[in-house]
Amino acid sequence: MKTLYLDCGMGAAGDMLTAALAGLTEEPGKALEELNRAFKGRAVLSLSRDRKGGLEGLHCTVSIDGDTEGQEEHAHHHHASLSEVEAFIGGLELPEAVITDALAVFRLIAGAEAKVHGQTMENIHFHELGTLDAMADVVAVCTLMHTIKPDRVEASPVHVGSGTVRTAHGELSVPAPATAELLKGVPIFSGEIRGELCTPTGAALLKYYVHSFGNMPAMRISNIGIGTGTREFPRANILRAMLGETEAEAESLVELACNLDDSTPEDLGYAMEALFAAGALDVWFTPIGMKKNRPAVMLSCLGRAEQREELTRCLFRHTTTLGVREYTCGRAALTRSTRIAETPWGPVRIKRSEGFGTVREKAEYEDLKAIAEREKLSLNEIREAVKEKP
Repeated sequence: MKTLYLDCGMGAAGDMLTAALAGLTEEPGKALEELNRAFKGRAVLSLSRDRKGGLEGLHCTVSIDGDTEGQEEHAHHHHASLSEVEAFIGGLELPEAVITDALAVFRLIAGAEAKVHGQTMENIHFHELGTLDAMADVVAVCTLMHTIKPDRVEASPVHVGSGTVRTAHGELSVPAPATAELLKGVPIFSGEIRGELCTPTGAALLKYYVHSFGNMPAMRISNIGIGTGTREFPRANILRAMLGETEAEAESLVELACNLDDSTPEDLGYAMEALFAAGALDVWFTPIGMKKNRPAVMLSCLGRAEQREELTRCLFRHTTTLGVREYTCGRAALTRSTRIAETPWGPVRIKRSEGFGTVREKAEYEDLKAIAEREKLSLNEIREAVKEKP
């Protein structure tokens, strides 16, 4: 499985992520050239060789309207509403997948800002975050992720730094409130290094792309990208991105089964519903023959190992069986996600499965059915409209 691992031992910021990911590509500047054309000169991203702690990496700089800014920490004099940010990003001539991801990242930031300031997202004005240089960082990372196309993204626990950071709302403790909100559920740590190591932009990008946080998995590394930060610290101010192959870990599942020759179809149907409600991953019936020449049914269900007891209780409660058989198996699964496709009749959820060199997409049946019934259309007519909106 193509896996991207992000070493956030010195935090994460948009410019560092951009530079590290660019270092994984064959031509680091190529993706940035496409971005610069899309920004039409308003924002210009450039890469330069840099050294931190004796290590060579790439540093990303953003020039705004010809003026080189110090990235997020110096952008507080700009203000922009969420609708303005969305309008700007939505108007860029970039792949739709990149636009969709970038808008989702900014909505994460908006949600965090709204939460900590007691506002609605529509009323939030991005101070450090809504400026062109922050938008350039977010769109750049989304573009590079689209280029690299990892099957899975993992990251280390995130070093957030310590002390205080200067914001549009004055001096605030590290991590800044919006950063802390975005990093809920993510393993973070502080230390002796004074300063803000993880910015809200970096936190939002990690929250959006990373599937899990922890130690680096066993992987065969094929490439390493190093992004350097602007500030000097006692430790090398870098973010490492490592790309390689990991062996797919088989998920441990349990299959439960019982033979039934005295249950009605109604009882069997209800038992299936009850098993799904209890968390079963799948439930199915197999026609079988039992003693005394009785036609019967084998009821089987699949669940995770920790669900074994609950599913077993469910089988005994909702069927007439006197015994339940148990089999343990492993399962390799594709990574699943959902996106929204707009059609002339409204949004349709698109289920995406990817991994092991395979990508599949399928429109959600319930959405197709609802539109078909409302608009008097066939399912195929709606599917064709969805294909036109990749």
